[in-house]
Amino acid sequence: MSPRSTLALALALGLAACNPQPGGTATAEAPAPTAEQIQDESRRLNEWFDVQYEEQLKFSPIQLTFLGRKELNDQIDDLSEEGARKQVTWLEASVREMESKFDYAKLDPETQLSWDLWKRQYEDARDGLPFLIDGYPFDQMNGAQNILPMFMINFHKVDDENDYLAYVSRLQKSATAFDQLLERGRAATAQGIRPPKFAYEGVIDQSRKVIGGAPFTDGPDSALWADAQAKADALVKDGKVTAERADELKAQARQALLESLKPAYERVIAFAEEELPKAADNATGVGATHPNGKAFYEHRLRQNTTTAMAADEIHQLGLSEVARLRGELEALQARIGFEGDLQAFFQHVQNDPSRLFPNTDAGRQAYIDQATADIDNIKQHLPKYFGLLPKADLVVKRVEPFREQDGAAQHYFPGTPDGSRPGIYYAHLSDMNSMPKTELEVIAYHEGLPGHHMQISIAQELTSIPKFRTQYGSTAYSEGWGLYSEWLAKEMPDTYQDPYSEYGRLMSEMWRAIRLVVDTGLHAKGWTEQQAIDYFRANSSVPDAAIRSEVRRYLINPGQATAYKIGMIRIQELRRKAEAELGEAFDIRGFHDAVLGGGAMPLELLEKRVDRWIGEEKARTPGAKAA
Repeated sequence: MSPRSTLALALALGLAACNPQPGGTATAEAPAPTAEQIQDESRRLNEWFDVQYEEQLKFSPIQLTFLGRKELNDQIDDLSEEGARKQVTWLEASVREMESKFDYAKLDPETQLSWDLWKRQYEDARDGLPFLIDGYPFDQMNGAQNILPMFMINFHKVDDENDYLAYVSRLQKSATAFDQLLERGRAATAQGIRPPKFAYEGVIDQSRKVIGGAPFTDGPDSALWADAQAKADALVKDGKVTAERADELKAQARQALLESLKPAYERVIAFAEEELPKAADNATGVGATHPNGKAFYEHRLRQNTTTAMAADEIHQLGLSEVARLRGELEALQARIGFEGDLQAFFQHVQNDPSRLFPNTDAGRQAYIDQATADIDNIKQHLPKYFGLLPKADLVVKRVEPFREQDGAAQHYFPGTPDGSRPGIYYAHLSDMNSMPKTELEVIAYHEGLPGHHMQISIAQELTSIPKFRTQYGSTAYSEGWGLYSEWLAKEMPDTYQDPYSEYGRLMSEMWRAIRLVVDTGLHAKGWTEQQAIDYFRANSSVPDAAIRSEVRRYLINPGQATAYKIGMIRIQELRRKAEAELGEAFDIRGFHDAVLGGGAMPLELLEKRVDRWIGEEKARTPGAKAA
């Protein structure tokens, strides 16, 4: 998966899809604008977008740092409910200004799309306001308790003394951010809204790991203290500060860790321990546990799929896709020559020790090396399938120990737009028994190339669209592209050569089909965690640790798991449509550039963009039709 939200945005705002209606002053009777008018109005609006985006970025110092920028790098985002509402108020005022100052009818098609997206982000945020209380500020997967240290270690860059002082300031101010989230968590629990028991257990465990070791306790240096010392030592090595000044900086960091960060984590632990006995063990979804759970889940489905598909419709799509993929797996089983039913085939694959790396540091490095090699193979074939290519580099890394979980999903963090920091494909390698070789290749394509790294890097590097669009997030688009990439890679040379790698590709797609069934089952049909696990196990050979981690992910992030398959199917449909309408004139590179060349967007706007490309190709190649 690809986390495209900052700490603040992930926790503060819920988003929902809706159909933006163009505003402006044009009427049906108005004369058609001239080419010069369209060019001028589009230029003016695009300049306005960039000014607005710079103002919007000031709401999130964390996002600025993710982008590789140093402004406000001594600040932490306002994570309070009031802070979230302020952002929505600002967005509303911005949209009203856009509608009053510019004329939609006088914009070129690409700038009209930018208008739609700018308005859409406001409407999404506005529609999420009734559900601010339904999110979980602290959970085992996305909680601030593990995002903060990961962010400080990997993303807060220290090039000089001022950067280090900003680092210390952020350690100090993290206590305020945690207290804001605790306030929101207590408001939710007062209404009976709390995550399952396992979420609190994860929060407690992860928090203790962050403040375990020096300088908090006896033992080896904690991850944050080791990082603080390493950053100061690097300044000495680079001649930026003296050794004596570095010692003073370390002392300030140590004081911030002990006097600000440690007490904040202790408050988080105390909150989780207090709520733990009240939380459900064999949990069910938000539809049955939240006072407004049905409406909240419907909102989450709209947000994550960017469609109007209802839970029942998504559930049925999942059942049909599971059935189709079972057929493809049975066909592969016959080709391999394994006797028995499909469940026996699953067990054969799952229990075969040759499908696993050793559960050792050498085995973990072997996993990273093989994933890197698979990505390198794809890299050399990209020009045959894409005109737009990413400039940013990609590295494969193991998740840091304080947030690593057995069987948890791999994920991607983008690099900086200027390429100074590479994209990172993170793998959870604490338990190699839950990381089978069969799925290594397909996950590398999803997270790396031609998946998330390619899509996000291209978006960030685009110069032909307003800057806000280079960072725009849409789960169905991004995760749909990631899953489409797994399928696309099959067309490329030297991929899925081992039949068990093809098994891994099919199982990865099955994994996402199961998500449609299980996510809707949990949150709309009252399934329990165990029911979801049982369904997952009956239709896959995914290791038990990974299944449990997956189901728990769905329980704390309702609706997100439905985006992958729905997005993939829509992109495949758009490709088939383009192939049918263009016939021999269809160019796979042009199609992919049409999909990726405008950044992420809701699926109906992507369809609009691809349709425009098809029309342009037809005009450029008269008579281009399907045979």
